[in-house]
Amino acid sequence: MSALAVAKKDFRDAVQSRALWALLAVFVVLSLTLTYSYVEFPQLVSPGTETSVGGLVFFTAGIVSLFVSLSAIVVCYKAIAGEREIGSIKLMLALPHRRRDVLAGKLLGRMAVLSLALAIGLAVGFGFAFVMLGSLDVVTVLLFLVATLLFTAVYVSVVVGLSATTGSTSRATTLAIGFFVVFEFLWDVVPIGVVYVANGFALPQQMPDWTFLVMQVPPSTAYTAVLTALLPDVAASLPTQTFAGAGIDAFYAVPEIGFAVLAFWLVVPLAVGYVRFSSADL
Repeated sequence: MSALAVAKKDFRDAVQSRALWALLAVFVVLSLTLTYSYVEFPQLVSPGTETSVGGLVFFTAGIVSLFVSLSAIVVCYKAIAGEREIGSIKLMLALPHRRRDVLAGKLLGRMAVLSLALAIGLAVGFGFAFVMLGSLDVVTVLLFLVATLLFTAVYVSVVVGLSATTGSTSRATTLAIGFFVVFEFLWDVVPIGVVYVANGFALPQQMPDWTFLVMQVPPSTAYTAVLTALLPDVAASLPTQTFAGAGIDAFYAVPEIGFAVLAFWLVVPLAVGYVRFSSADL
């Protein structure tokens, strides 16, 4: 119950903040813009694909993952580091809260904030899609929402975990942005570089099967794999959504691998953050 008390206070503070409403407004506008662009300019945003709710889901997913990851950094980097930097963490721990309660409460509170903004934004966007398309596949939309909320929980866990490792907000910002840059922008180079060196500084005609698994490590890539696993028929109907592991004969070359990767990112950074936070001298 102590963790829930921390979460409720964290959520109430966020609701009263202009930052949440600004975040919500930006996402509503983004959601409406994506829907309008997909329906009105299909050949520009998704060449060779007829407009459909399934197509809109996969078209939206890439932008949504970018928005969620950046929003998680903005909303969560101060979760623990900010409290430690200004000294309010001592007051919080003077109440009947253990450190793990504070960490869990911050996680739940920030997760609720982002999930609320996301759910409202997607509801507005797909409501607009219903008006423009004249129909809506509710199951597809709900599965998309489930996958997106899971991805949101993962990024909140990562950033809150990083925030718990330090008492400096500037260091927490650097860690969060560094994670984002490395895993969302630079990670594709890692397996290619390893293969290049291992192959005598030359690329082979065909990349080894294990590179596929390494390429699934970024949370956004795992999020797309999860969407493919949840909506296989929709993914198969889209010419631009060919699963990267289709030609690989390995147990991990399936879209369901995305669930395992997201589970890793959901648990491990938070566990590392808790270990560092629990032993920190406040």
